[in-house]
Amino acid sequence: NEALHPSFKKYAKQIVSNAGALAKELEKLGFRLVTGGTETHLLLVDLTNKRMSGGEASDKLEKNGIIVNKNTIPYDPRPPMDPSGIRLGAPALTTRGMKEKEMKQVAKLIFEILANGKNVSREVRILCKKFPLEY
Repeated sequence: NEALHPSFKKYAKQIVSNAGALAKELEKLGFRLVTGGTETHLLLVDLTNKRMSGGEASDKLEKNGIIVNKNTIPYDPRPPMDPSGIRLGAPALTTRGMKEKEMKQVAKLIFEILANGKNVSREVRILCKKFPLEY
């Protein structure tokens, strides 16, 4: 029933647009995307060039309030329980009302955490307060 409403079509388009913006910005910041981008709601980041496992990245991001999944990548040299990638999705951020501008900000926060070891939990909380979940 929800998918039959015109607002859902608009929402779905925004999800894909947000995922694309997040993917492009992450690539600009030196992250390798397995598919070279995305045309869906998800993206898979290969962390082998960052010398970090997906589990380690997931833990660091979660400590800063950003939730991702560790994920295997094609031909992953690491074991499945400690893979080389992380999977990110745009639906939760889009549900909050975020758009492409915020996806660029999220990518930069991810970069600061994973590349520079910074704690950006305060910035994540501020962003989330600007876009609260409506129940």
